[in-house]
Amino acid sequence: MLLLNGDCIEEMQKLIDDGVQVDSVVTDPPYHLQSIVDRFGKEGSAPAKFGTDGAFKRASTGFMGKEWDGGDIAFRKETWELALKLLKPGGHLLAFSASRNYHRMAVAIEDAGFEIRDQLMWIYGSGFPKSHNLGDGWGTALKPAHEPIVMARKFIKGTNKQNKEKYGTGGLNIDACRIDYVSDYDKKHQADIARGQENADNGVFFGGKGKTKASTHEPTGRFPANVMHDGSEEVVSGFPNAKGAVSNGDASVGETSEGVIKPLRRGKLTSYADDGSAARFFYCPKVSKSERGEDNTHPTVKPQELMKYLCRLVTPKGGTVLDPFMGSGSTGMAAKDEGFEFIGIEREKEYFEIAESRITRFAPLMDFM
Repeated sequence: MLLLNGDCIEEMQKLIDDGVQVDSVVTDPPYHLQSIVDRFGKEGSAPAKFGTDGAFKRASTGFMGKEWDGGDIAFRKETWELALKLLKPGGHLLAFSASRNYHRMAVAIEDAGFEIRDQLMWIYGSGFPKSHNLGDGWGTALKPAHEPIVMARKFIKGTNKQNKEKYGTGGLNIDACRIDYVSDYDKKHQADIARGQENADNGVFFGGKGKTKASTHEPTGRFPANVMHDGSEEVVSGFPNAKGAVSNGDASVGETSEGVIKPLRRGKLTSYADDGSAARFFYCPKVSKSERGEDNTHPTVKPQELMKYLCRLVTPKGGTVLDPFMGSGSTGMAAKDEGFEFIGIEREKEYFEIAESRITRFAPLMDFM
């Protein structure tokens, strides 16, 4: 484990110079949720003028008045070019962002040389609307309920299989991230689900000629989707057909449903692999007080189960996870729990000390590089 208190650009360059390579990058960078930073937040800019309760001044310092959320570090190609150099061929990057400006980060990541593979969605019920009341029932913003996560990959060398055999990277740990069968429909149709997976393996859904060989794969759960949620009542109510039949592997939430799921038909093909039930979404409990820590002042702590799931999804056994924006150390704790090595970089001294305390307290037996 290696924890670094410094600027991520400088520290990543030092790691590159030292010949360090990592298997994955899992990070939650600043979201840059400021509306007028370009006008008032830059060095040498005119002072912020009076606004409603000082809003101009607060906005120029970023999310919740935090200066570290000002700037554009997550939107700079240079940031992700360094991460790309540190990754092994086929290594994955998972980076959170905000719905409003996700595109700017994703473009920077793509311009740095990554291949954008997917967009994951973290859905939660704890967001609160930051809307200005205009009167007569009108406002200025919706209640935030999701955060997009870019899934990008460093280009592979050779085929996917060749890359994985040589570097251990390039693929996703599907079986380790499958969702438990919890609904009655799932339990009754495991054979159908397995057949759908077999068809997928043989290219049926991508123009293939169909079954070429029998699959010996017996899935232990539903194929993981690109959606994850916190199991809150607000979120579960959005899946009325399944009534919260969701699981994180060792707990279910809400009630299961019977006979309400019908297979999705695409032309003459019928897929049973991932259809219809909220059970295909990864459920993750909210951040607990004990998990967060009494002295943790960071405003955007992510749930441990969520970060463990993401680390597990893209990191090979015994691999190293890099987080250039470590914050209060949630990714580091998750990587430790999953048995991975971890390199964390955090510029703000306050948060670095919190991360160091959290990670070393919960991992007292692990050596630091």
